[in-house]
Amino acid sequence: MERRSYKNLNSTDFSGQRVLIMGLGLHGGGLESARYLARHGAELTITDLRDEKKLAPSVEKLEAALGPARIRYVLGKHDMADFERADLVIKNPGVKPDSPYLRAARHIETDISLFLAQSPARLIAVTGSKGKSSTASALYRVLDLARRPVPDTRTGTSGIPGGAVLPGRAWLGGNITVSPLSFLDQVGAGDDVVLELSSWQLGDLRGRIKEGGRPLLKPRCAVITAIMPDHLDWYGSMSAYVADKRVIYQGQDREDATVAGQDPWGESFLAETGGRPLSYGDEEEAEGLNNSRGALPAKLLVPGRHQRRNLLAAALALLDLGLPAELVREGLGSFPGIEHRLEFFHEWRGVRFYNDTAATIPEAAAAAAAAFEGCGRLLLLAGGSDKGLGLEPLIDAAKQAGELFLLAGTATEKLIVLLRDRGIPFRGPFQSMETAVCALLEQARPADIALLSPGCASFGMFLNEFDRGTQWKETVKRLA
Repeated sequence: MERRSYKNLNSTDFSGQRVLIMGLGLHGGGLESARYLARHGAELTITDLRDEKKLAPSVEKLEAALGPARIRYVLGKHDMADFERADLVIKNPGVKPDSPYLRAARHIETDISLFLAQSPARLIAVTGSKGKSSTASALYRVLDLARRPVPDTRTGTSGIPGGAVLPGRAWLGGNITVSPLSFLDQVGAGDDVVLELSSWQLGDLRGRIKEGGRPLLKPRCAVITAIMPDHLDWYGSMSAYVADKRVIYQGQDREDATVAGQDPWGESFLAETGGRPLSYGDEEEAEGLNNSRGALPAKLLVPGRHQRRNLLAAALALLDLGLPAELVREGLGSFPGIEHRLEFFHEWRGVRFYNDTAATIPEAAAAAAAAFEGCGRLLLLAGGSDKGLGLEPLIDAAKQAGELFLLAGTATEKLIVLLRDRGIPFRGPFQSMETAVCALLEQARPADIALLSPGCASFGMFLNEFDRGTQWKETVKRLA
């Protein structure tokens, strides 16, 4: 059979194509790639270094959707021959591009590149070290509200005060654990798609061109949240890490806008982008608000200066897209935050419990602790596995805590040395979430704030940071 060239993906017909999905994973990317490609006729093989037991949740979902006979699995290992035979390999973003298996592949794509090649929608892309999920979700919230008719009491007709209802639908996907392939078949030309993109996902898109020479990634708005040291165990240096972040705007031109912070990294992005530069710091310093001082209300539902900056970045993008300031203010002012990011989830005997498991770097934990300054005594649960990052910001967070509890892990071992040197008390390290929660509840008293904000990776004790946050919430609700 003659095989189709994959120099560009200008067709959704994969009939007869041998497609290998490298990395099924547990967050939905590999699963949704399999569903999409199977619907469009591909002959699928899925390979993952994790075994069937660890991948059971994803395998069960996939077989429920497609049937067990539709897919060939190679789990617990990779077979080089599979990569050599495949017409197309779909890689997980967590696989390094220098993998010998990928070098044997004829052509490589990702779920993001498949989506971008086919989507007719307007694109808003978000990246950063921390805050990208909150910012992307806030953008989606307002773009979704803009498509809900609001009664205009002056005219008796439906419409948004100060502007018109946008056509189509709003969609949210990407690194936020929703593969955009899950909704690609439903996306229309009048829609808006907000994609959260990690540095790894962006690195996979570097230099990619669509048919006709148009960049594969050309967002109408590119939003970059706070840049902090992260994934240095992978990249080796901040410059290499940030180089992948820069991909988000490298396909833009003056029809587009780039939103970045007023800091050295943000200034370098805005000086380099081909899009129109919009900068955010604090509201009085933000460029591009068109004197709309009321784009954010005085009080937001999620505390902290960092969250306010996230929403200011979203406001700049939304106003540049033409949305009325009144709608932006309403939508961002009522934004409740998202799961696993400073998420309030339980109250017990006057103690308020928050889940910030997505704080996987020390700076994020320090920002979370600072967000509760003056709100009550802070009971902080932190620690975990090492990512090769400096731990001083976690020391700052520990100093703000009334009580510090530590989860076991390789980073925690380093942190304990620093805490002892500075005479900062702590409890633990605890080898399970249950023992940590039990210890915390013994010390809790009314008006305390109990916060999981690890500042570290989750490997070892948990499947991932989301499993860690889920265990924290479930254990607290069961015991308190």
